[in-house]
Amino acid sequence: MVLMETPFCNFGEKAFKFNLTDTDGKEWSLTDFTGRNGTLIMFICNHCPYVKAIQRRLVDDVLKLLDIGINSVAIMSNDANDYPEDSLENMKKVATKFNYPFPYLWDESQEVAKAYDARCTPDFFGYNSSLELQYRGRLDDSGMKTSLNTNNHDLLEAMIEVANTGKGPKHQIPSIGCSIKWKNSI
Repeated sequence: MVLMETPFCNFGEKAFKFNLTDTDGKEWSLTDFTGRNGTLIMFICNHCPYVKAIQRRLVDDVLKLLDIGINSVAIMSNDANDYPEDSLENMKKVATKFNYPFPYLWDESQEVAKAYDARCTPDFFGYNSSLELQYRGRLDDSGMKTSLNTNNHDLLEAMIEVANTGKGPKHQIPSIGCSIKWKNSI
């Protein structure tokens, strides 16, 4: 496991358009899940212990964001050949187990992760209603703890601010997690 950290938020950067399929084979584009008050794009996977630790809290926070007009999507970009736990079949199992309230998309080519410069899992990109980047930080202060009790709900609080003002907080603590598992290029 290579521990990575997200870079500082590039405020105002526009979301990149893409088309990817979910765990049921339905194709999604960026405009299909854009929220009236903002959009959260998450790069996650199935095998990373950092993602495993936050899944229940992530679902809880995403449900709260839905209530304020922020839609979310998760993208899995890891090389499933080298990391079979991240296969499409396992993506389906995880999405069902945790009752994901968002599409879970497969970036098999890894082109979307490259376009976004995703670094790790989890990597969160919070956009305002104009699809301008306003948040690139951590979910909360729990790290790899699976406890639902946390003192700082960084992502949730930041996205509430984005929904209310169109702007994210200037101070953001980077997300940490496992590196994206890139395919070997020949």
